[in-house]
Amino acid sequence: MIIDNLKSLSLTIEIENGVDSKGEKIFKKRTFSGIKLDAPYENIYNVADAISEILETETGEFLLNKIISIEKTPDEE
Repeated sequence: MIIDNLKSLSLTIEIENGVDSKGEKIFKKRTFSGIKLDAPYENIYNVADAISEILETETGEFLLNKIISIEKTPDEE
């Protein structure tokens, strides 16, 4: 049997960084790491929203990045 193990969470916020030649918005990404593995998604969203409120530029999506390891259970090794 294969099990998964959540190793880390980070939050990425897209921040507007100008426009391209077609007039489309360009976003850069700012990542915040060290999020508690058991943090409720609502709390993470609220933090992202608070950060976006204090930025002087428009923000795009809030992205939650998960690093998950997968491995066989000890009885199968």
